[in-house]
Amino acid sequence: MATTRTGVRGGIVTGWGISVPDKVVTNDDLSATMDTNDAWIRERTGIRERRIGGTTSQLAIEAGLAALARAGRRPDEIDAVVLATTTPDQIVPGTSATVQDGIGVPGGAFDVNAACSGFVYALAVAHGLLAIGAERLLVIGSETLSRITDWDDRSVAVLVGDGAGAVVLEAVDGPGQLLSWNLGADGSLRHLLMCDHGGYLFMDGKEVFRKAVRVVVDSAEQAIAEAGLTAADVSLLVPHQANLRIISAACQRLGIPEEKAVVVIDRYGNTSSASIPLALVDALETGRLQPGDHVLLTGFGGGMTWASAVLRWGG
Repeated sequence: MATTRTGVRGGIVTGWGISVPDKVVTNDDLSATMDTNDAWIRERTGIRERRIGGTTSQLAIEAGLAALARAGRRPDEIDAVVLATTTPDQIVPGTSATVQDGIGVPGGAFDVNAACSGFVYALAVAHGLLAIGAERLLVIGSETLSRITDWDDRSVAVLVGDGAGAVVLEAVDGPGQLLSWNLGADGSLRHLLMCDHGGYLFMDGKEVFRKAVRVVVDSAEQAIAEAGLTAADVSLLVPHQANLRIISAACQRLGIPEEKAVVVIDRYGNTSSASIPLALVDALETGRLQPGDHVLLTGFGGGMTWASAVLRWGG
């Protein structure tokens, strides 16, 4: 959609953290209650296990506090909480208000719902806040998809997990880390992946797969080009963790070696807007992302939405 504008304040990530429930549900656990098995799930999705439990606000609070500790910042130094979620604790108020109170942030708080694209949407919005004067922000993706899943529906139940990931974003003079961003949506495709009030997640798996690969590749290519880079310049790909086959197909079409992609879906399943920050933190904790590296964040979700961002890590 755009490159970052010259002369506008940017931001850098100074802290990060995650929170996942203690309860681990393996593929074998699921096979005890539904017609499936470990080999079938792993072959089609790449998932071995997922974490189940907690509330969206609880997981977000824990991830946010971990990110603050890593950044060496106090809650009262944060101007606002930007929470990406598609599974709020309540319809009203926004779950970000509960998170703000639980962490002790005195500033503003609001939810962003762009489904699985939500964290990149929230990150783009947060950079906009920095550009107009905010100093420090807490950006979180948190989900409890297990609460809106029919556990007798193997087409969805084998995919989902719960968790949260957070980053502290601080203002800097100059462009900062964000080189480009691309956000998009096609509301005519909303029927492919949805959940009504009081209902369960529904997904047209084949159509989602087909559309997802196309929109992720298109969005990522635009973001890479807007950043003035090529696929060869991408040091690390942090994709939404929906399905290992989608990640592999996207890598092939983008011309990015699969070994450059961060994959955590095997441990966490599809955690919607939490999946990109969970993968990002994994890359940081395992030393895969270093200052100066170009990292591509990209994903898609219900709506249908899609989002990509290219960062030069460390600004």
